Amino acid sequence: MSSRVLITGGAGFIGSHLSERLLDEGHEVICVDNFFTGSRRNVEHLFGNPRFELLRHDVTFPLYVEVDQIYNLACPASPVHYQHDPVQTTKTSVMGAINMLGLAKRLRVPILQASTSEVYGDPAVHPQTEDYWGNVNPIGTRSCYDEGKRAAETLFFDYRRQHDLSIKVIRIFNTYGPRMHPNDGRVVSNFIVQALRGEPITIYGDGSQTRSFCFVDDLVDGMVRLMNTDHEVTGPVNVGNPGEFTMLELANAVLEITGSSSEIEHRPLPQDDPKQRQPNIDLARRELGWEPTVALRPGLERTIEYFRGVLATA
Repeated sequence: MSSRVLITGGAGFIGSHLSERLLDEGHEVICVDNFFTGSRRNVEHLFGNPRFELLRHDVTFPLYVEVDQIYNLACPASPVHYQHDPVQTTKTSVMGAINMLGLAKRLRVPILQASTSEVYGDPAVHPQTEDYWGNVNPIGTRSCYDEGKRAAETLFFDYRRQHDLSIKVIRIFNTYGPRMHPNDGRVVSNFIVQALRGEPITIYGDGSQTRSFCFVDDLVDGMVRLMNTDHEVTGPVNVGNPGEFTMLELANAVLEITGSSSEIEHRPLPQDDPKQRQPNIDLARRELGWEPTVALRPGLERTIEYFRGVLATA
């Protein structure tokens, strides 16, 4: 059965892929974005679809539409962007959650919150399970994002307890793929853009810190599965790839695939940068029947191909 679905942040990296997936399944999609980090270019190939609608709107203000499901993705997700206006970042997470939860409550429809592995901070537990409360600095330069998302999770569970709202909370680990912002400062896009331009590849610290990289199609599949579970499955659910890679391994893979002659350059580690990050996805396997299917190399090849096109037209 087709639904009318609202996606906030729908013109962003992940939101645009989710819009595509839901349209392919026959749903109507209302894509809402204020274009702070999202881009019309990410969704312009969908403009010809009569079931797709794009609204320019900031979720810190209420929105009045009639829908069957809400995916709340709106929030800049890279340190470069969320630290540019940290007050607005916190407002987007907190006021955005309040406004979208209010809409879901009025319509009595399920709502999914895109949370983040950043709620675990610099984790003292490895790999991270959903019952770990995290190790977050509440007053650091990354706190606007980390604590904003933690507050959004709090609001979601309070709306569930107080109003019996059907909520879903997904904790997204590092995700990459086509339509990443070229200047978002995140490691995959940084390395690829630097390699394609023949610039030095900058590694912060000694390169031994690890991340787990999930291809965007796998993430979107996890999101859709979580939204369509029954009322009792609320999350939070970790969705990410448990395959762990050091920054040096990632840099070398990018150099090999691009054939670049870029050198590797080491720089000091920024404040509160987690030394390791890896999801435990047992819950996602059990509740959603989900696990990632795209390995790092083919995922990187598709992402590099996308960035080649972006840099060629820039």
